[in-house]
Amino acid sequence: MDRWFLIFFYQFCALCLLVLLHPTHAAETNKGQRKIVHVHEDETGEVIVQTAPGIVTTHRGGSIILPCRYHYEHSGEDPAPVRIKWSKINDPPSFIDVFVALGKERRGFGSYKNRVSLQEHDPGDASLIVHNITLDDYGRYECEVTNELEDDTGTVKLDLEGVIFPYYPRMGRYKMNFHDAEQACKQQDGILASYDQLHEAWLNGLDWCNAGWLHDGSVQYPISKPREECGKKDNPTGVRNYGYRHKDDERYDAFCFTSNLNEMSTWESPLQGNT
Repeated sequence: MDRWFLIFFYQFCALCLLVLLHPTHAAETNKGQRKIVHVHEDETGEVIVQTAPGIVTTHRGGSIILPCRYHYEHSGEDPAPVRIKWSKINDPPSFIDVFVALGKERRGFGSYKNRVSLQEHDPGDASLIVHNITLDDYGRYECEVTNELEDDTGTVKLDLEGVIFPYYPRMGRYKMNFHDAEQACKQQDGILASYDQLHEAWLNGLDWCNAGWLHDGSVQYPISKPREECGKKDNPTGVRNYGYRHKDDERYDAFCFTSNLNEMSTWESPLQGNT
């Protein structure tokens, strides 16, 4: 009996030792596999990026400053050269290069080339000046400052003054796939609206019974006055969402956005007769 007890006791102790050692080994393995290092606030030399909260607003053809500043956690540090990068954040999440600065080198990308520059009022000013604003400039931007292995980011939203209007072609409702809707809005001197723009229009009273494409590929419609023919009378008011739809096969109307709107009779007529 004593012999079996000793065997059981030694096996139990070995199992306990394995359990105690295993978490340490796992932590060391995970640490070795990490590809990105984030510097914590209590480490020296950290780059801190600050962007103004809220939204900056302008109109098509205007100029705007996207605010961004950076500093070091410890002011006594001798800062190494930094790289400043601005990107546009699209929906679904993807990044478009806008501008990069490293030392004295400056480079704008794509449609932003020759329209963007750094403000650089003083050391630590990474604000971006954007000229000749277009409809496609609307959206969120990321300011990234990198100092050797350390980096930080901030985001700024650029909004445009303008209007949203529902659109469907003269051939009838629910005739456009996503790509048709994009082209239709361009022909009306606009772009497909974002959810934020449609939601703001709903807050201002927009009521439209027909679902339409938005810029992110979703299909939605704003209801201020619930009724049976528009998704049932008992449903609450709000922007109703069909979700993301197949961009090639499914067909709906469109919600377009434009800035500096001129008189355009081409879309005034389809608005008549909304139920």
